[in-house]
Amino acid sequence: MEERKIEEVGKVAHYYKKIGVAVVDLQAPLSVGDRILIRGATTDFEQTVKSMQIEHEDVNEAAAGQSVGLKVEEKVREKDVIYKVAQ
Repeated sequence: MEERKIEEVGKVAHYYKKIGVAVVDLQAPLSVGDRILIRGATTDFEQTVKSMQIEHEDVNEAAAGQSVGLKVEEKVREKDVIYKVAQ
């Protein structure tokens, strides 16, 4: 099996369990449609970015240094690492 390229794009700063949203501090750009991998002590899953918000406004892309609200399909924890999976 070919090794996939993954690039660290940010870390989970907070998780809102009731709405399934992670606040992610980005260190690299991220866009809606990107495939991401979320890993932590007990977290390990992949999903496609379906929606992102910056200060309650929907955005299609965000830059390094920004914090975004990211809808996640499973529970995540603070300090979990977000990787972008190269297509």
